[in-house]
Amino acid sequence: MLKDQVHGVLAKLGIAVPCTGIFGGFGSTWLDGLALPQPYAGEADSLRHLMAALTGEITVMEQVTGNLLAGHEGYHAVQDLPGIGPVLAAVIAAETGGIRRFPGPGQLASRAGLTPRHREPGVKVSRGHVTKQGSRILRWAVTEAIQRQPAGTRAREVKDSVIARRGKEARNIAKVAAARELLCDVFYAMRDGRVRRAPGPGQAA
Repeated sequence: MLKDQVHGVLAKLGIAVPCTGIFGGFGSTWLDGLALPQPYAGEADSLRHLMAALTGEITVMEQVTGNLLAGHEGYHAVQDLPGIGPVLAAVIAAETGGIRRFPGPGQLASRAGLTPRHREPGVKVSRGHVTKQGSRILRWAVTEAIQRQPAGTRAREVKDSVIARRGKEARNIAKVAAARELLCDVFYAMRDGRVRRAPGPGQAA
């Protein structure tokens, strides 16, 4: 990432970054006030210019996709879920198609290739890694959204609980479990046009 590259340039000079959003308002002002020696100053400026250009292209893409999907209720609904902005929402809407062709969130998870493999040799059922069959792009979009989950969300809690139980070596397993949890939210948001979850026992659908 460009942010990491800028951090790397500053680390070479022993400069600690005082904020997380180095390309944001405060971060940009702070960078402007640094008197970096060459060639580090040129490298940092180049990375900042590249980030500005990419940000402009992303903004244009968001506007175009927003116009194309203006009448897509699910596209707007999923953006109320943490970690899903206009670009990821557009990818999800395009890759799911008509959400009502999926009977439930489990089938949507299968479409994303996030369901576990299972084998039935004789009477024994064994489950393995996820199938990764289906839409690779949908799987990428949901996994990307998992990286942006704030504390307190269901997906983040699922991810943290798996790591707490099984250790840091289970991070990939935790991300898959969290992605399935998020896809459940995606399913109901797209189906109902608003963010909700499946009804619990005794609750109306």
